[in-house]
Amino acid sequence: MQPTNSTAGRDMTPELDDTATDSDPFRDKDGAPRPDFVAAVEAAVAAEDAERTHGLVGALHEADLGALLELLDHETRPRLIGLMGADFDFAALTEVGETTREDILEELPVAALAEGVRDLESDDAVAILEALEPEEQAEVLEALPAHERIVLRRSLNYPEDSAGRLMQSTLIAVPAFWTAGQVLDFFRETDPALLPDNFFEVFVVDPGYRLLGTVFLDALVRARADKRVDEIMQADRRHVHATEKSEEVARLFERYNLVSVPVVDDAERLVGVITIDDVVDVLQEAASEEIKALGGVNPHEELSDDFWQTARNRFWWLLVNLFTAFIASSVLRLFESQIEKMVALAVLAPIVASQGGNSATQTMTVAVRALATRELSRANAARVILRELAAAAVNGAAFGLITGVVAGYWYSSIGVLPVIALAMLTNLIAGALGGVLVPLALERWKVDPAVSSSAFVTTVTDVVGYGSFLSIATLWFHLF
Repeated sequence: MQPTNSTAGRDMTPELDDTATDSDPFRDKDGAPRPDFVAAVEAAVAAEDAERTHGLVGALHEADLGALLELLDHETRPRLIGLMGADFDFAALTEVGETTREDILEELPVAALAEGVRDLESDDAVAILEALEPEEQAEVLEALPAHERIVLRRSLNYPEDSAGRLMQSTLIAVPAFWTAGQVLDFFRETDPALLPDNFFEVFVVDPGYRLLGTVFLDALVRARADKRVDEIMQADRRHVHATEKSEEVARLFERYNLVSVPVVDDAERLVGVITIDDVVDVLQEAASEEIKALGGVNPHEELSDDFWQTARNRFWWLLVNLFTAFIASSVLRLFESQIEKMVALAVLAPIVASQGGNSATQTMTVAVRALATRELSRANAARVILRELAAAAVNGAAFGLITGVVAGYWYSSIGVLPVIALAMLTNLIAGALGGVLVPLALERWKVDPAVSSSAFVTTVTDVVGYGSFLSIATLWFHLF
C-alpha cells in the first residue's frame, strides 16, 4: 500500500537537532531562527502535512511566526496559512515587512482575510487592511459584522501614518458618576472577549463622549468601592488628536515616559487609545528608515525585495553620487600641471579628502539624529556649530601633524609636513561646518536631512580637500 501524503510528509521532514527546546523551538540560544526548524516547516508544508505543520508552528508567538514567514519562500507562505486554517494568527502579518505582507495578502482569499481580521485588535486589523487594494479592502470590510466594519472604516479614513491609523478602538470608557466598585464589577461581569486584550487605564467621559480624564488601574484598585471615578481621575491627562502624525505621538511617549495615551477627534470626543507596543514599532521603523536614508537606500527597501527592484531603487542615488564625484574630479583637473611636476600630490590628496569626509560624516550623523529627535534647533544651533568647529580644529591639527610626519618620511621631504597639515586642518573644519549647516539648511527647506545630506557634505569635503591641499602645495613648492 502506498503511504498517504501525511505519512510521507512525516517521514521526509527533517529532524530537529539537539538544540531544540520546549520553551523556544524556533530560536537557538543566541536568539537567531534555527535553520533546521525552518527546513522542517518547509518540508511539512511541501508534503501538505497539516498535523505536522500545526505541531511545529501552532504554539509560536506572533512575532516568531512573522519571522518564520519572512524566511519562507513566496509559494510556501500562503500554503502554510492554508494548512493552519482557523488556527493561524493573523497578528503575525503585522510583524513582517511591507513587501512580504503584500505578497502574502495577494495570495489569500477574501473569506480567509475577513475571518482572520475579525479576531484582531483594531490597530492590527487596520495595518493589514491598509496594505490591500481598495477593491479587496471593501470586500473584506463588507464581510465583517456592521460594528467592526464601522470602526475599521473610521480608522482607515484617517491619514496614513497618523494616530488614527495607529490607535486601537477597543477601550473602556465610563461615566463620571460611576464608583470604583462599579467599574471593578463591570470588569468581572463583562465577557472577556469584549474587553481589550491589554489595558492600563479606564477613561472617564461625559454624555457626549468627550474625554474628562483617566483612572489608572492601580489607583482604581486602591480606591474605596464607593469613591466616584471623577474624584480619583487625572483630569490633565495628555492626549493626542487622531490626525496627528505617528512620529509626533512617538516623541510624546518618549518625552514623557508614557505607556498609553487617549486619542480624540476634532470635537475632543474619545475615539481610541495608543499603547506603548504600537509606539515601539513606530520608533523602530523611524530609526530603520533614518539609517537607510543616511546610506542612500530607499527607506522602504527590505531584504525580501527582488534584485531588480533593489537595483532600480539604488540607481538614482548612485547617479547623484557619480555627478558629485565628477565635481570633485574637476578640481583635480585644475591642477594637472602641478600634479605632473610633483607626483606625490596625486598620492597624498585623497588622504586629505578622505579624512575630511570621515570627520564630516561623524558630524552629519550626530546632527541628523539630533534634528530627528528635536534636540537640535535654531535655539542651540550656534552652540553646536562652535562645538563641532572646536572638535574639528583639535582633530585637524592632530591628524595633520600625524599625516605630515608620515608623508615627510615617505618622500624624504620636510616641506610636505606643513602643506598637508594645513590642508588637513582646513578640510576637517570645512567638514564640520558642512556636517551641521547642510542638515540644518535642508531641514529649513523641508527636505529630509537624512536622505540628502550625505551627497552634499561629501562633495564639500572632496572639493575643499583637493582644492586646499593642491593650492597650498602650489604656493609652497612654487609649482606655477
